Amino acid sequence: MRLYEKTDKELIHSYLAGDNTSIEVLINRYKSKIYTSIYLLVKDTHLAEDIFQDTFIKVIKTLKSGSYNEEGKFLPWVIRIANNLVIDYFRKERRTPIVANNDSFDYFDIVSLADESMEDKLVKEQSHRDLRKLIQLLPDDQKEVLIMRHYGEMSFKEIATVTEVSINTALGRMRYALNNLRKMMGDVAELSLRTTG
Repeated sequence: MRLYEKTDKELIHSYLAGDNTSIEVLINRYKSKIYTSIYLLVKDTHLAEDIFQDTFIKVIKTLKSGSYNEEGKFLPWVIRIANNLVIDYFRKERRTPIVANNDSFDYFDIVSLADESMEDKLVKEQSHRDLRKLIQLLPDDQKEVLIMRHYGEMSFKEIATVTEVSINTALGRMRYALNNLRKMMGDVAELSLRTTG
């Protein structure tokens, strides 16, 4: 079996057995999602890269120390480490995380467009740009939950722990975020109908 066909658990075991290539495969498997979740919170490419590296230094130390026990939950575990590092950074800076739009990194790049026609690609890319702009308009607490849930694949329990709120609060923020996005999309569609009609 080739390395990239192995499960996260198998890769972790082969890394701990001395195969350093396994950790590279694991990092590459999730780097887009992990980097994206960091970048959306810090809105700075250099800072996101630093925190991304710090995250994997911590991941490797934890794996080597034998204290990793999140069987089958590698990605949410790494996202949780990354988010804790982001929170630590903002606590030091005494600032609150604000997500901003920066066209140099499009976090919808992680969506595969390989099997589509050029027209489909263009339509999807435009939709993603529109959605990205709308996400920027959400209040920070709603944006944070949306990012962790959809890009970090974190459970609401994990989100509640990282953001230090109750599960009900995390669920409520997600519900408000989705309702606000739906409303904004409806407003955009109505406006485009008026301008084209």
